Amino acid sequence: MRAAGRLLAGVFQDIPSMLVAGMSTLDLDALIELRMRKVNLEPSCIGYGGYRHATCISVNDGVIHGVPSAQVILKDGDCVKVDVVGAYHGYCADMARTYLLGSVVQEVYGMVNAAQQALDEGISLIKPGVKLGDVSACIQRIVESAGYGVVRAYAGHGIGRNFHEAPEVPNYGKVGTGPTLLPGMALAIEPMITQFSADVIVAADGWTVRTRDGGLAVHVEDTVVVTENGVEVLTRLS
Repeated sequence: MRAAGRLLAGVFQDIPSMLVAGMSTLDLDALIELRMRKVNLEPSCIGYGGYRHATCISVNDGVIHGVPSAQVILKDGDCVKVDVVGAYHGYCADMARTYLLGSVVQEVYGMVNAAQQALDEGISLIKPGVKLGDVSACIQRIVESAGYGVVRAYAGHGIGRNFHEAPEVPNYGKVGTGPTLLPGMALAIEPMITQFSADVIVAADGWTVRTRDGGLAVHVEDTVVVTENGVEVLTRLS
C-alpha cells in the first residue's frame, strides 16, 4: 500500500500539467490512465460495478463519481475534482484533489482551503485509541465553521485489497463515538464539501453526484494507515 500510495501521488503530481482548457474530461482520463500504467499502477475503478474509466472527474457542481466524457469540455474558471484508485500488487490507494483551471471566482479558493484544512487536521488526530468519530467531528467543525456544507450521503472508507472496505468514515459526527482506531487500520479520508446546501442528487448516468442546488463542490482525499504511534499518509510525496 505504501508503494501504491507513492506511485499514485506521483501521478497526481503530473495532473496540473495535463489540465488544459478545451480538453474533454475523457481526454484527461486517458492521460491519467496512461501515466498510471506506465508506473505499473492498475486502475482499480475500471470494471467496478460496470464502470469503464480509470478516474472519476467531477466539474463545478459535480461532487464525486463524475464519469469522463467527450462532451464535457473543460474551460477557464472550472473547478475540477479528480478521484483515482490505483492498485499495486493487489493493494489499493485512493486519492482525490481539486484543481482550479485559469481564473476562478474567489469563493472557490476559500472552499479548497477549508476542505484541505479539514483533511489535514482530521488526519492529524489519527492514532491508536482515538475514536473515529473524533476525526469525523473535526472535519465537520472546520468545514461548517467556514460556512460550507458537509455532504452526508457519501463518506470515506476503509481500504486494502479492496478499495471500499469497513469502516465507513463520515465527514460529520460526534467526539467519542465510532470504532476505536488500531495500528494497521488503513483509511481513505475524503472531505466532500459544498458551497451552499449539502443536499446532492445522482445524475442520469447513474454515477455522477451533483449538488442539488447547483452550487460548487470541492473534494480532497488521502489514504492513511494507523501506526503504533500515530498516522502515516500514504498518498503524499512529502
